[in-house]
Amino acid sequence: MRGRVYLVGAGPGDPGLLTLKGRDCLARADVVVYDRLVSPSILNFAPAGAELVYAGKSPEGHTLTQEEINALLVARARAGATVVRLKGGDPFVFGRGGEEAEALAAAGVPFEVVPGVTAAVAVPAYAGIPVTHRQYTSSLAIVTGHGAGGDAPPALRWEALAHAGTLVFLMGTRNLPEIVARLTAAGLPAETPVAVIRWGTLPRQRTVTGTLADIADRAKGTANPAVVVVGRVVGLRERLSWFERGPLFGRRVLVTRTREQAGDLVRVIESLGGEALVFPTIKVVEPEDAEPLDRALEELEGFGWVVFTSANGVRFFWRRLLGRGRDARAFGRARLAAIGPKTAAALELCGLRPDFVASEYRAEALAAGLGSVARPGEKVLLARAAGSREVLARELARLGLEVTEVPVYRTVPAGEEGNRVGELLRNGEVDAVTFTSSSTVRNLVSALGPDAGELLRRTAVACIGPVTAATAEELGLRVDVVAAEYTVEGLVEALCRHFAGGGAVA
Repeated sequence: MRGRVYLVGAGPGDPGLLTLKGRDCLARADVVVYDRLVSPSILNFAPAGAELVYAGKSPEGHTLTQEEINALLVARARAGATVVRLKGGDPFVFGRGGEEAEALAAAGVPFEVVPGVTAAVAVPAYAGIPVTHRQYTSSLAIVTGHGAGGDAPPALRWEALAHAGTLVFLMGTRNLPEIVARLTAAGLPAETPVAVIRWGTLPRQRTVTGTLADIADRAKGTANPAVVVVGRVVGLRERLSWFERGPLFGRRVLVTRTREQAGDLVRVIESLGGEALVFPTIKVVEPEDAEPLDRALEELEGFGWVVFTSANGVRFFWRRLLGRGRDARAFGRARLAAIGPKTAAALELCGLRPDFVASEYRAEALAAGLGSVARPGEKVLLARAAGSREVLARELARLGLEVTEVPVYRTVPAGEEGNRVGELLRNGEVDAVTFTSSSTVRNLVSALGPDAGELLRRTAVACIGPVTAATAEELGLRVDVVAAEYTVEGLVEALCRHFAGGGAVA
């Protein structure tokens, strides 16, 4: 079997800038050889069994030499593997992709190049700097900030660069004083605007602006990865800066949802400029005893209502129903109730439209609302997590409904060590921790140990609703944020208001 190598550009940092073709290549990779600046979340697109090989290079040293990387790509492909060489930015823009392609061609190994979004354009854009603009410049030069030995490249035609319009230097901070001196000596005015952008496109992005006269002093201590932009377009940043104005920009937010459910919350946080740290404290699994659920599935037509209190409940219920060779017809005339919009959306993904959706994401609101549409004596199937609060079943029974409660799933600790998170909290490196259920609170506190309350003291604690908040307070945590709307969006909105009002930060 003959293998193939894909030279894939991973983009400048923000995982959302990976191309669709790059993602598709990763999805069928047997081997992924990746660089230092590739976002770890991009690696999640590779199959679970793929071999991941780190080949990062830094000023302090190289994990693998370029010759070793070339040999690795050739060897894995000759063994029949589909290999993705994942490179930051674009593989052919100062990424040594050309050298790797030459090695593959010389070895007779089939390869394809999948271009990526280059940092030379994307990083200035995230800093509010268009690299071209009709009123300022119609030309752009992209230049490496260092030569093979780490020095500013002496072979450049600095006089030509001084008249090239916008200049973008990649990895140029180490040699910034020499770059400035050469451009000034070549005739570029000392008052020319300059920006130095570190960790561009990521929540930790930091931008320093100045002129050729003072940027070396202003940006002193700024290390790579960084992009240096020289030209009049830098002056547009004051009006066009957008990414750094996000309400969560620069905030690190701990997400404690299950890994399967963290995506929505992560995307909302990142869209507002924040950095999401995923630490799943729980995982969702089948109930210990599925017999009550299976019995209820066989008797679905006999219920007047089937009530769901979470999207997880819907997913596990539906999967169990299909696994028994049945489908939506099994519900017969039974009507469906959902506790909120997310649960209703999960039902609709199964082709089921709920007959009743509670206006408030709380068991009390669901019981009160269902009491106004259900008839006394009707049989109600309550499908939810094992160990859920008793209030819903009790209130429905009080309304004269005949309630059958079955566990459709259960939550268990994810089994991951809390040491890493504890260290981040201890060092004040987390601005907020989000809890979307009582079980996430209990399991994070358990993972952190007896010092949980002290570790979270300098961190904003945000809960999706009052029930989750009550659990946090019972466990000794100070709750700073409670969402008014009990959804992921409502939780993040409340967190934004907290920080906008000068709320506590780490």
